[in-house]
Amino acid sequence: MAMSSILHSDDIKKAVDAFKAADSFDHKKFFEMVGLKTKPFEDVKKVFTVLDADNSGFIEEEELKFVLKGFAKDGRNLTDKETKAFLKAADKDGDGKIGVEEFAAMVKE
Repeated sequence: MAMSSILHSDDIKKAVDAFKAADSFDHKKFFEMVGLKTKPFEDVKKVFTVLDADNSGFIEEEELKFVLKGFAKDGRNLTDKETKAFLKAADKDGDGKIGVEEFAAMVKE
């Protein structure tokens, strides 16, 4: 499933472009810019499914590195620092991975 079937492609492009510089990624601003924050849970769940590349039911640290590429092919990889901050912000139960409920809660922050 393409992100553009869930979110507006113009919003995706603007959001990905806003965080082109290394160590500039801010998940709260990104999810707001891309329009995901106002979407219903079902749409948030679809985005989660796209980002869960190995279909494990969780987004692990390795998958988080590629989150911008999940939204746009020309998105950059997140730095290790950004990846760890992203994981820390979302992983409320401390198991080292992000479940769909944790992801949805983070998006809505």
